[in-house]
Amino acid sequence: MRRYRFGSHAKYDLKVRVVWCPKYRKRVLTGAVATRVRDLLRQIAVENELHIISGKVAADHVHMFISYRAHQNISQIVQWLKGTSSRLLFQEFPHLKKHYWGRHLWARGYFAVSSGTITDEMINEYINEQEGEPVEDDSRFQIDRS
Repeated sequence: MRRYRFGSHAKYDLKVRVVWCPKYRKRVLTGAVATRVRDLLRQIAVENELHIISGKVAADHVHMFISYRAHQNISQIVQWLKGTSSRLLFQEFPHLKKHYWGRHLWARGYFAVSSGTITDEMINEYINEQEGEPVEDDSRFQIDRS
């Protein structure tokens, strides 16, 4: 059964898969560091009303599947996860400073892909079949002329 989240005027089910890695793809997320990363990410998620559906801390990357609220955006979510965890990891594990100068643990970018139960083709078909009107060829956005 699908579990929707609610806002005061909204009902939604927003999920995203996010992957990011340490700078230079160094394999530093092992042992106590990996355990602490997992615990920090769980704590950050709770503080920011995120629900972790699944996740994994590998030696050279973090992979998470997250459900988030409608007013949040993905770049903000990644900023919370990477920024807070980086700062706290440097405080708790001084040996990381030897690998990374400039107080940057994580690489700049991240990979994010949304999750859904329907495909792009299904959405396009639904939009094109609205009101039973004929579809104009080669148009990406149609105007309702009624």
